[in-house]
Amino acid sequence: MARLILFNKPYGVLCQFTDARNPTPRPTLSDFVDLPGVYPAGRLDLDSEGLLVLTDDGRLQARIADPRFKTPKTYLVQVEGEPDEPALEQLRRSVRLKDGSTLPAEVERIDPPQLWPRDPPVRFRKTVPDCWLRLTIREGRNRQVRRMTAAIGHPTLRLVRWRVGDWALDDLAPGSWRESTG
Repeated sequence: MARLILFNKPYGVLCQFTDARNPTPRPTLSDFVDLPGVYPAGRLDLDSEGLLVLTDDGRLQARIADPRFKTPKTYLVQVEGEPDEPALEQLRRSVRLKDGSTLPAEVERIDPPQLWPRDPPVRFRKTVPDCWLRLTIREGRNRQVRRMTAAIGHPTLRLVRWRVGDWALDDLAPGSWRESTG
């Protein structure tokens, strides 16, 4: 039976178990998850937060992470400014990035979600509004969501992955993990 771990990766944590290349070690998965033989299925950037799925099953890991399987990944995204409907429609159709066009995304504006405080906090500017989006993609290019929102003129301020396939973060606190049965 494959092990499946759902982990709420905090901001500033490296999405691997060691940080040998950096002279000043950063927090890694090993600071939170002390289970031998499990590995992340996909990645989250250092400055992104939220759901990371870990497993000891290589086939499952590939199915989750490999873009050809189109596993949906849903993010709560705080963006600078307030995207209008044409900007959101551009995300829904496809956004042209340097490495090619994205697949269509599902996106909607949402009320600010009830999340834990981020450390450090997102910079606040009185003169620049922000808003939250729920964005679902079915690929996983490097920093893709950030590049997509920047391409429509609304840079990402905070990025929290909420769901991967059928697995959701729900009430899992930052730095905590739980085993899932399926």
